[in-house]
Amino acid sequence: MKKSEFLAKKVQHINIAEMNVVSLVDAMQHTAFQARNLARAAHIYQQMLADQECTIILCLAGSLVSAGMKQIIVDLIKNRMIDVIVSTGANIVDQDFFEALGFCHYQGSPQLNDNELRELAIDRIYDTLINEEELRICDNTILEIANGLKPGAYSSREFIAAMANYLIAHRQGENSIVRQAYEHQVPIFVPAFSDCSAGFGLVMHQQQHPDRHVQIDSVKDFRELTQLKIHSQQTGLLMLSGGVPKNFAQDIVVAAEMLQENVPMHKYAIQITVADERDGALSGSTLKEACSWGKVDTTYEQMVYCEATIAFPLLAAYAYHQGAWKNRSARRCADLLTKTTVQV
Repeated sequence: MKKSEFLAKKVQHINIAEMNVVSLVDAMQHTAFQARNLARAAHIYQQMLADQECTIILCLAGSLVSAGMKQIIVDLIKNRMIDVIVSTGANIVDQDFFEALGFCHYQGSPQLNDNELRELAIDRIYDTLINEEELRICDNTILEIANGLKPGAYSSREFIAAMANYLIAHRQGENSIVRQAYEHQVPIFVPAFSDCSAGFGLVMHQQQHPDRHVQIDSVKDFRELTQLKIHSQQTGLLMLSGGVPKNFAQDIVVAAEMLQENVPMHKYAIQITVADERDGALSGSTLKEACSWGKVDTTYEQMVYCEATIAFPLLAAYAYHQGAWKNRSARRCADLLTKTTVQV
């Protein structure tokens, strides 16, 4: 097959505004297993949105944007349904920013010949395909952005703001997560920022500028997110998969306490995951376990053991059509943080 034949069928992003699943999810509360858990999670998310004191933190791990979840996240931003994002770099840079530059993800199959894909410069994420040549353009765009910044240490939030400014200046990515979050003052934190296309771009930047270069300060990320917890007090977590974003967002309660600030545990917490708790890894650790660390209250918490591309659209569409967000004010959390002006 030719490369163009592999890259023929684009991934389409789900639009929750077009699907009213309220009656379906409500019916699930009378069933069992993960259907009932999902219904309870949807009701807890509704409580978060109705709680005027609650700041909602969305945590993203796994390959979500490439799998068609981007528009859902954009709609949550636009409709004041989330206030902060903590994510892996892949979702924000390799996938969302990548699409904002005009590129696409494509449907494939896990049965494809990976040696053949490698020869054609096609990358595979399970059943999704990416043009590696286009991904290199994304890497080089990060290099260009870094080269345009004043040398120094930036939080990932500040660098992602520079990425948004790049899109605005070049009239690109109007409906991207990066740009919409910036325009709605929803800060995005990527604590493992080098673990994605951003890392390649920044490696090239530092190689070109060994003495005066941009650095990403993950401790500054931690401090800024902790500042938001201290300011907000009441917080809720909506976590898709686990990994670094989950732990990073949970840990801000402990960080605030160590700064001698009296803050409550996260009042609400939902996690959608397929990870198992029995290996002791964080991705599968339960929210009840997090209570033992002083991170999450157990009154309004729910684990949903389901693959995120199934459960997340149902939960988000339920909350969208229930409409509690309509009476919710925008938090504009980025305005609360100490800012470094970054223009490209």
